[in-house]
Amino acid sequence: MNLVRRSARRPGRTAAEATALLTAAVVAFPLYWMVLSAFKPAGEIESDEPRPWTPAPTLDSFRRVFGQQEFGRYFLNSVVVAVAVVIASALIAFLAATAVTRFRFRLRTTLLIMFLVAQMVPVEALTIPLFFMMRDFGQLNTLWSLILPHIAFSLPFAIWMLRGFVKGVPEALEEAAYIDGASRARFLRQILFPLVLPGLVATSVFSFISTWNDFLFAKSFIISDISQSTLPMALLVFYKPDDPDWGGVMAASTVMTIPVLVFFVLVQRRLVSGLGGAVKD
Repeated sequence: MNLVRRSARRPGRTAAEATALLTAAVVAFPLYWMVLSAFKPAGEIESDEPRPWTPAPTLDSFRRVFGQQEFGRYFLNSVVVAVAVVIASALIAFLAATAVTRFRFRLRTTLLIMFLVAQMVPVEALTIPLFFMMRDFGQLNTLWSLILPHIAFSLPFAIWMLRGFVKGVPEALEEAAYIDGASRARFLRQILFPLVLPGLVATSVFSFISTWNDFLFAKSFIISDISQSTLPMALLVFYKPDDPDWGGVMAASTVMTIPVLVFFVLVQRRLVSGLGGAVKD
């Protein structure tokens, strides 16, 4: 009987696996083409007959990228901005999610609805108001003009997602900790924080990716001081309307992608459990 059921399910499972592999191939192909183009000579990149391989790979594009005088500074600025946003948004979101979950106060439901509404507002619609705000506070051409807006845009999603993880921790566990003499700060640090860590990792991944790949804010808020630019702005060095260096663009994009892949590998296990917990909630 079990064999009949397994044989009946096998065609459907095979079709699902084939669909998943096809989808993964379609999604991964642009990444493959980007890396391939970074290793192609200039003549092959601009050829009228593109090929999904190269018989003569070269590192010339990467040499031009790393030969740029400001490229190292761009990379360091991106790291500083991304790390600051991830740490600040994770800490604030953790405390805020705990507050809206464990405490009852006026306008609590209204505040939660505002978190959802904030996620629906397009970033492009707020860029100009944010520009004037940063100008009035004297933060244009500084890394703070990139860090603060990204923290603000990361918090609504992070708070709403972490709320489910905090809600999943039994209140009896908190009461038992207080009976044993633990303070609220100790409970948050030693008990609640480890339990919601997978959710923090999941939200941190989205914060890191959106901050690391940001071009809109970097282009809008960093106007004259190129020493405060980030990696996405480095692409403009190689993209010239009259004579674009596509090899340099692809090599710089490949270098930009490496930290994201490394970050994914480091947090992969906790990311899967965090997303699973979010779906379960």
